[in-house]
Amino acid sequence: MQYDAEANIISWELNNDPIDHCLELGNFIIHLSKNKKPVLIEILNASKFVGQMDKVKSLENFKKQIAEAN
Repeated sequence: MQYDAEANIISWELNNDPIDHCLELGNFIIHLSKNKKPVLIEILNASKFVGQMDKVKSLENFKKQIAEAN
């Protein structure tokens, strides 16, 4: 997994198959082989994505703390 700070993109190479086409799903670009196997996943606006993941982790920790308190 690599982060390009200038482009603000996280790239995650899953295998070395040749890329045939890609799907764009919001801030995700999934590059696929001819057999429709994921080859590379790119996350655009990565800093926002990572920031959102931190919020989700915090929410999960908050829920866990509430459950333990009861």
